[in-house]
Amino acid sequence: MKVIAMIPARYSASRFPGKLMQSLAGKSVIVRTYEATLNTGLFDAVYVVTDSEQIKEEVLKNGGKVFMSLEDHETGSDRIAEAAKAVEADIIVNVQGDEPFTRKEPLQDLIAVFYKDTAQRIDLASLVHPMKSLEEIENPNNVKVVMDNENHVLYFSRAPIPYPRNKEIETTYYKHIGIYAFRKEALLAFTTMSMQQNEATEKLEGIRFLEYGKKIKMVETPHKVIGIDTPEDLILANKLWK
Repeated sequence: MKVIAMIPARYSASRFPGKLMQSLAGKSVIVRTYEATLNTGLFDAVYVVTDSEQIKEEVLKNGGKVFMSLEDHETGSDRIAEAAKAVEADIIVNVQGDEPFTRKEPLQDLIAVFYKDTAQRIDLASLVHPMKSLEEIENPNNVKVVMDNENHVLYFSRAPIPYPRNKEIETTYYKHIGIYAFRKEALLAFTTMSMQQNEATEKLEGIRFLEYGKKIKMVETPHKVIGIDTPEDLILANKLWK
């Protein structure tokens, strides 16, 4: 089974424009993310997929591999699907470009889903982490996931789900970590599916797979993903790197 990683990397970002080109301990955030992904040793190849000439040149001068997006894309999945058409692969892992602390263990667990799925019933897999604080649970930036008894996704939402009507039941809330692993055919199929009401309302692309009957398997990980969404996150990331 051939497994590759693709890192979608847009230059513009609403909360922190140009964040991928910012310095993290002497190297840009995108290069740190690329190197962290490559250093896991899990992939036959690692590519950055970008719409930015600046990011392209930054990755190339640091020895990385790049695909340039030729089209405008609404989601990261659409962006890497464009590049995926040109590569030979069975499994494509989408690693977010603003996650320079990417670790081997959760990615390894994610890829293992497909080795175990001999019947090839799983279309894509992703990661979840249990949330403890009410502040985390109520934060709409933390995407919540409800799963069945085999950890297949029932629904994603920015709202706290399941709704705690019965206060006496101790409920675990799961945060979705946006690292996806796709069967290539499922990723390419995504680009042919039009956005439906629930995805448009929540602004969560994972819902589109559910609405078209794709099966998503979640893997619980104890490792928190540290992303860089704001200038404050970058300051913290530099402190953590030291």
